[in-house]
Amino acid sequence: MPNPTPGSTRPTPRRMRPWHPESLAARLPFLRRRARLVAETRAFFTARGYQEVETPALVPVPGMEVHLRAFRTLYRPHLGAGREATLWLRTSPELALKRLLVAGAGKVFELARVWRNGELSPRHGPEFTMLEWYAPGLTLDGLMEETELLLRSLCPRLVAHEGVTTDLALPFQRLTMAEAFRVHCNGLDILATVDPETAEGDAAALHRAAASAGLPLPAGLGWEDAFFHLVLTHIEPRIGRERATFLTHWPAPQAALARRDPTDPRAALRFELFVAGLELANAFDELTDPAEQRLRFTRDVEARKREAGEEGWEVDEDFLAALDHGMPAAAGIALGFDRLAMLASGAPRIEDVLWLPLQMSP
Repeated sequence: MPNPTPGSTRPTPRRMRPWHPESLAARLPFLRRRARLVAETRAFFTARGYQEVETPALVPVPGMEVHLRAFRTLYRPHLGAGREATLWLRTSPELALKRLLVAGAGKVFELARVWRNGELSPRHGPEFTMLEWYAPGLTLDGLMEETELLLRSLCPRLVAHEGVTTDLALPFQRLTMAEAFRVHCNGLDILATVDPETAEGDAAALHRAAASAGLPLPAGLGWEDAFFHLVLTHIEPRIGRERATFLTHWPAPQAALARRDPTDPRAALRFELFVAGLELANAFDELTDPAEQRLRFTRDVEARKREAGEEGWEVDEDFLAALDHGMPAAAGIALGFDRLAMLASGAPRIEDVLWLPLQMSP
């Protein structure tokens, strides 16, 4: 489309509003593929005995991961019911779906609208769709097999993003975090920097190990920031390219809601999936121990409060009550559905697979 003539109020393509007919026409091939993808996803899970569910988007606790930011709102009684209370838009349906496992719902999945404040880029949006599914009795290995089958069922054989092409017909690589550090960080032993009793990382030990590997870290980084500096700089750019990659067995300080590995308590039963250079999914062999989960939640709340100027929320007591009641052994995964739609359709940006992308400026 040419630039507007002098004096015209017609927007240029760069500033064209999402509702403009030409803007929608440019996105329509991607959007039609997304619509088929939704139907195909539902068919995949229904055929495998999963029940589709819907859980609340407006919740007292939006999620427990420390570094996620949430959108806050206030409930005000209007017809005499309830009391004034702070509520949040969920960052994930995870805590709700696990409550359903406790209730006996069995294998469940949800195509959930979720919100994360501050996230906006060609790969991120503050509002997006998360595909999550959970199955009692499923192991992390079984979940990797199911995820691999899902991608092959929904996507073309070759998927690409920003010049990186992945062949989904090739067996997905399974790479432990310890192996990834050895291979891509000059032999660095990441698990040697983790205390097996407390599951805490030793920042000084990691700085020494990185220096010995010829990868000196910026001064003053704590263990977590140092860990992610190495992962983002040396590991993620090298995996999930020709072959899709499951990056498994994360260090225990990054366990979140995953069980620790019974064969090595320095590691957690967690994986992330990388395809065509994109981080696509995050999965856990779910922690079902309420005492350990309370300790982690309490630590996470304290860490969030230490971050200057950040409003937060308290421990999700209702979720812990559900764990006290008894949650079956299970595995579960959160997969970015908009990113999956990008891969399935060939869209270069996340806004290309959204019917009305967020417009931050006039």
